[in-house]
Parts: sequence; structure tokens; C-alpha cells
Amino acid sequence: MIETQDLTKKYGEMFAIRSIQLKLEQGDLFGFIGPNGAGKTTTMRIIATLLNPTWGEAYVCGNSIYTKAKEIRRLVGYMPDFFGVYDDMRVIEYLEFFAAAYRIRGQQRRKVCDEMLQIVDLDFKRDAFANTLSRGQTQRLGLARTLLHDPQVLLLDEPLSGLDPRARIDMRNLLRRLGEMGKTIIVSSHILPELADICNKIGVIDRGVMSVNAEVADVMKQVRQHTVLHIRVRDNSEGAARLLENQDIVDSVEIRKGQIIATLKRGVDDHSGLAELLVQQGYRLTMFREEEINLESAFMALTKGMGATTETPPPPKPQV
Repeated sequence: MIETQDLTKKYGEMFAIRSIQLKLEQGDLFGFIGPNGAGKTTTMRIIATLLNPTWGEAYVCGNSIYTKAKEIRRLVGYMPDFFGVYDDMRVIEYLEFFAAAYRIRGQQRRKVCDEMLQIVDLDFKRDAFANTLSRGQTQRLGLARTLLHDPQVLLLDEPLSGLDPRARIDMRNLLRRLGEMGKTIIVSSHILPELADICNKIGVIDRGVMSVNAEVADVMKQVRQHTVLHIRVRDNSEGAARLLENQDIVDSVEIRKGQIIATLKRGVDDHSGLAELLVQQGYRLTMFREEEINLESAFMALTKGMGATTETPPPPKPQV
């Protein structure tokens, strides 16, 4: 659905983005992570055909940004970080105005606008003036506008920026539903936890260089050096800990507040025999689970040292 090859944009001697390599399939929800000014917006604007690269190539659904810009614009819905609303327009009028720009005519126009309001859960505000909406409601209105022509690809630039906690949750749930509808989505943010639980792929960019571009599961696997188990038994935690400590696949064991923390040796993934062993030895398990690495921890590990120098680094090979 989206592919970029050596995508680069320069302003004078400064690189806005450098050698961006990206490949997304239908239904992917790609979290584009990086600080403000890292190059996220530049990349998205090039994919949307709103900005020409200095060199490199980008394809959307097989269409080149150089030769098929009109076709790409029919396929893409781009939502910028900040967009204006007309103060004297009601919500439904605002959507109908843009639907007309997409050449959606007659009764179909009103039907599409009503459907979009339902999708973004804003139908109760259909007759309110656009300038009376809250920040979260305005963001949902912008997303409804982006969806009017039923694009296959969504480019959403900081859609969670400035939202209160409740509005963030609502927007994340909405993005998850759009992914389930088969939309291919690039959603940018400078705050990783905002995207941690909804994206299946992530890219980390800083000063125009994408240092990480991988499946979330692969990122977790790359960061995790040892599998850690959290275990509780009904009684005699000390005895259970000694039993585990003597197993070949176990590196270390400790007890924290009655819970056994067992760290396995590097490279060991299969720990099914440990639970069976404990049960066979008469221990009654009340908990046996593998410790999860959250995406924020993975991000901090993978980007350790980034930004430590002001020099422009050479483009690294993306980690996969």
C-alpha cells in the first residue's frame, strides 16, 4: 500500500529527512514516533504529494508520487496537525462543503456526511457551530472530513496532540476501528505511549533519520535479553524459589513481596516445563506469567544515545 525508497528532502545543506525506507501493507497501523521537527510531517506530506522530495521515490497503492499524483490524492486522506474550521458553519455544513469539493453530489453527499459523523461519534453535534467544539471534538471533525472520500490510506499528523485523557482514549479507539476496517494508517506522535497499544508497526525518527522500522513484536524481541517470569504459589515461596533456582534454564531467582521473580538464561523462550515441575512437586500455582515489555521501555532502549550530538549522523540501516 505504501512504499518509500531512499526518500530524502534537503533545504540547502540541511536534511529534513534522509534515506527513509518504508513498506506498509493493507491494514497496517504504523506509529511514526519522533520529537518535534524530526521529519515526520515532511515524510507524510511527501507521501500525500503535497511536497516534492529532493530525491528518492514513494508509491501509494503502486502509484508513483511523480507520475500519479492525482490518483494518489484520491486514495489518501491527510489530516494535518492544525487545520482551520469556518466559524459561521455548522458541523454538518462543514462536512458537506468538503464533500462537495470531493464531488460527492446530491443525496449521497448528506448520506456520506451522516455516516462519517456516526463513525467519529459526533452526530450529536451535527447542528452545532464548528467553532464551539472542544479540541477533541474538533479533531474528530477533522478526521471525519479526512474520511469523506473513503480513502484507502490515512496520514494522520499528531491527531492526539492537545487532547485531554478521555479524548485520547476515544481517538485511539477510533483509530483501532479504522485499522480493523482495512485502512492503512500512518499516525505520528512525539509521545510514544499514545500509540503503544494500537499500532502493529513502529518507526522511530530523529533529525530526519529513521533508526527503527519494525513490527512491534520484533522490537520487543530485540529489546528483551532475558525472559522474566512472575510466579506465585499458595505457600512456601522459598521452597519453590530454591527448586526453580536449580533448573538449568534459570539464570536467577528472587522473591519480592511474596512473588517469585525468575529470570531465564539468554535465548530461552520455552519455560512450560517450569510450571509443570512446580505442580508435580506439590506447589499450588496462583500466578505464572511472563513479564511484558511495554513499548515505552523498548523505545528508550532502542534510542539510547540518540540526540547526544548536534552533528548530522549518517543514515543507519533500519533495525528489523
